[in-house]
Amino acid sequence: MDVRIGYIQWVVDQGPVLSNVTPEPEDAGLRGAELGIEDSNTTGRFLEHHYALTSRVVDSEDQAQDVLEQMLDEGITLFVLRVPADTLGTMADKTAGKALLFNAGARDDALRVTACSPHVLHTQPSYAMLADGLAQWLNLRRWKKVFLITGPTDSDRAWAEAFRRAAVRFGVALVADKPWTFDADLRRTASQELPLFTQADDYDAVVVADVRGDFGEYVPFNTWLPRPVVGTQGMSPVAWHRVIESWGAAQLQNRFHDLAGRDMTGDDYAAWAGVRSVAAAVTRLEATDAGAIRDFLFSDDFQLAAFKGRKLSYRPWNGQLRQPIPLVHPQGLVATAPFDGFLHPVTDLDSLGYDEAESGCRIDSASQ
Repeated sequence: MDVRIGYIQWVVDQGPVLSNVTPEPEDAGLRGAELGIEDSNTTGRFLEHHYALTSRVVDSEDQAQDVLEQMLDEGITLFVLRVPADTLGTMADKTAGKALLFNAGARDDALRVTACSPHVLHTQPSYAMLADGLAQWLNLRRWKKVFLITGPTDSDRAWAEAFRRAAVRFGVALVADKPWTFDADLRRTASQELPLFTQADDYDAVVVADVRGDFGEYVPFNTWLPRPVVGTQGMSPVAWHRVIESWGAAQLQNRFHDLAGRDMTGDDYAAWAGVRSVAAAVTRLEATDAGAIRDFLFSDDFQLAAFKGRKLSYRPWNGQLRQPIPLVHPQGLVATAPFDGFLHPVTDLDSLGYDEAESGCRIDSASQ
């Protein structure tokens, strides 16, 4: 049996950053999908299943949409996508009733709350899931007074808004909530600018929302009060990180490094999880029909072994992959959310992100 999966990647150029932040690999996501194919063929050969990836990395939304149509014309109905939310929405409209899409890129909460599509599943954690994991940890440590700094980009604002929601949800108070409006070269002025900027009566931690790394790298050790920095810099909630080694993850990390010659990122992990979800369904169903695979992934019979210490499943109301959220600093794993004490009537994994009652999405798992 041949299983064909399409991978399309388009990442918007955000322009130059204002710090010496380590750039994200240009093939982040693609290499994860390739490893997913390798892993699936390793197990699939015993069942005479062969997995193949048709991949394209493009430079514009128009190219992304054209490639999608070309792959559809070639008979591909299973896709892993690393594209912006708006592009994903257009692709979802084009493929309704025709294909199954895995969102391995967009973290936007709207895709899980108001703009859901019944044939789109999300292997990328949402902003709300990341922020909830961080807020749970702050509550657990009793660091309940925080100073929030928000960068100027749409991604920064989305990350910060998710954290504000999480702060209310888990009893964390914002003693200061300030936008970063400077364009100074912090390589020269951080020790002067940041202490003044972070002045406040008292706070337990500084939360930074700087997704692309304009200023956040310079916040640690430059705050007015000697406090830890968390968020997009310092200790961060992530989908995946090279420091994760438990639950067999070291073997996954090694296989990825052998393939790509670098460490696995969260985008790689999300793409890998999309491919492996397809493989798990094909193995069980002995079929490649997109609708049948979708229904199986929403069923109680599906569980994805994904090196996070838990069997993962998809939320039936919005297609989000339930998963633990690691909290890491650049050299180590600090903890993994959800934490004991944050209870849920179904699974504590649903304490991360928008729960069913909070989401306007109601996907019927019985039909595509």
